[in-house]
Amino acid sequence: MAGTLAGAGIVWQTPANPPEAQDYIFHNGRRYVRPYYFEFISHAKNRWAGKTIVDLFTEEFKGRPREYYVGRQHSLLIILAHAVKCGRLQVDEQMVHADYIVKSSQKISHFLHRHEPPVLGGNIVILQNEVDVVTVCKPASVPVHPCGQYRKNTVVGIMQAEHGLSPLFLHRLDRLVSGLLIFAKSAARAESFRQQIEANLLQKEYVAKVVGVFPDGERTVDANVNFNAREGRSTVEVCDGSGKALPSGKQACTKFQRICTDGNHSIVLCKPVTGRTHQIRVHLKHIGYPIANDELYLSGNFCPRSSKGTSINRATSLACSSLSSDPDCVAEADLEFDIDAMCTNCPNLAPVGYDGDEEGLWLHCVRYTGPDWSFECPYPDWTSLDNVSRKKMKS
Repeated sequence: MAGTLAGAGIVWQTPANPPEAQDYIFHNGRRYVRPYYFEFISHAKNRWAGKTIVDLFTEEFKGRPREYYVGRQHSLLIILAHAVKCGRLQVDEQMVHADYIVKSSQKISHFLHRHEPPVLGGNIVILQNEVDVVTVCKPASVPVHPCGQYRKNTVVGIMQAEHGLSPLFLHRLDRLVSGLLIFAKSAARAESFRQQIEANLLQKEYVAKVVGVFPDGERTVDANVNFNAREGRSTVEVCDGSGKALPSGKQACTKFQRICTDGNHSIVLCKPVTGRTHQIRVHLKHIGYPIANDELYLSGNFCPRSSKGTSINRATSLACSSLSSDPDCVAEADLEFDIDAMCTNCPNLAPVGYDGDEEGLWLHCVRYTGPDWSFECPYPDWTSLDNVSRKKMKS
């Protein structure tokens, strides 16, 4: 590595440095990751060509303010957030100046102190560990594989760190959903699962805790679902005068059956026939029994992402504020990790813009069944309603 970084004594995380058990910190019921140094790599797109390196990052990667890249006078001191001068931004593995003009296809590296969002602190319980398959019970709020801001704080990362299981071939559950995950240990078994999924030979079962007394007997909801990626939310298609669904949504079908109720909430067995984004959640809302803690679909007071700004924009605003905050600010008590003077998240352990109130969704995958196999997962604690025995719920 060129320039200032070469002699900095910093260990940059790469795939050759897999997650380890000591990378995690448990605090107030949440699992954190000790911040670590990481190289983000991209290759300049044609539309980036001709921009200065600073303009490129401030316009295309909005998670940090311009001052982070070029520095800024701050009352009694010059803050250390000048990523270009210190070599935290490099082009083709070389340090550049702030006015450097980027060319198409060049390798652009951003070396930074990475803070991952925390997840709920529940353990990932191994249910079955066979020759070519391992099944686990996933806690809510933990993403399955690296995505977005998550790399180590994922099921795959934790399985490697705590159980030495890698590589794993996987399917996925939404981050907020808990329950059964099936990992293939070999490419051959993964291909077998893939073929069964494509042939529609798999059956999935979930349980949900919904508002109200769900009707007795099986109820089938056959309503197209349309996912809006910009808003991160699905809707059920409105029918036209002929009673046919509008064509923009994807065909979706879910079967529901009440397991038990206490008069205020119901535990409902959910069997999705198709697999659309947020299908179970939006179908339950559509028939008037939304998941009881599902803020996205529970009420009609939904505030679209586009009207309040994306999380990245909110994080940028907060990051700008942090650059002028009290330099004597300290990290959360009893949480030990190295502070990086250039980091826009330090001295806090969680990244800027993280919503600390997020909890898991009351939706849990309990069973997968194939042509000649079946895997199950225990019911979560929230399925225990007043005056309802666990034996009845599992029958």
